[in-house]
Amino acid sequence: MLKEFKEFAIKGNAVDLAVGVIIGAAFGGIVNSLVKDILMPPVGLLIGGLDFSNKFLTLKGAPGGGTFNTPGEAAKAGAVTWNYGNFVTLVINFVIVAFCIFLVVKALNKLKRPSPTAAPVSKDCPACAMAIPMKATRCPHCTTEFSSANP
Repeated sequence: MLKEFKEFAIKGNAVDLAVGVIIGAAFGGIVNSLVKDILMPPVGLLIGGLDFSNKFLTLKGAPGGGTFNTPGEAAKAGAVTWNYGNFVTLVINFVIVAFCIFLVVKALNKLKRPSPTAAPVSKDCPACAMAIPMKATRCPHCTTEFSSANP
């Protein structure tokens, strides 16, 4: 069993996956900061100073009553809240992460060298549609002759 685990762990796919998860976690922190600290303040400013992270609805008030400015204050007082602002922030975060990953994959695909296309080695016979060598002058299947005018 240990031998099988070692073979699995050393396979290229498992190592690539582990590296991807680690880089993804680090990339996620960067994107979270990008959304929270860079993108959301201007978006909030454009729509009238709205800060999505503190938007919530009180579903059930606190036992002592009162009003709350943040979901944290409401939770501390025992109120039940619906924190839709956090959800909006996470959706925007997801869209940005997906777009960034799309751009990274697109850039990596451009960096890959295209595989050289080899000259075709066979062609289809126009009479019987069988594959024949490019240099053939007669189809071995149906005996149709080829000339330079009839490839």
